[in-house]
Amino acid sequence: MGPMAIEVRAAGGVVVRERAGRTEVLVVHRPRYDDWSFPKGKCDPGESDEDAARREVVEETGCTCRLLEELPSARYTDQRGRDKLVRYWRMELVEAAPFAANDEVDELRWCTIGEAARLLSYSMDRNLLELVGASA
Repeated sequence: MGPMAIEVRAAGGVVVRERAGRTEVLVVHRPRYDDWSFPKGKCDPGESDEDAARREVVEETGCTCRLLEELPSARYTDQRGRDKLVRYWRMELVEAAPFAANDEVDELRWCTIGEAARLLSYSMDRNLLELVGASA
């Protein structure tokens, strides 16, 4: 594949809510990687990136959300050496079902912007957080 060809498409969201007069964001712990990140996952065949982002957030967190503005995408080589593109949206919480830990996500936390910045494992996630914090 050429340097710009995408083998893997994924999508996710930075889920926000207002609580006690402050903005909180949702972060998830993935036991497979022992990291803290935003909910995201691979697109199903024929699925739009927007639909994949909503579906992945529901599957990983139990939260139904509506898409707000699109955030910058992340492009990198995954652990299998494939080119991967992840599109992100800022998302507004609509409804939260009770969280059930699973093999993909074993914990979730609602955090202030500052708490999330300290908890997130990757600089690209902290960059997204900074953009969301600036618009809060």
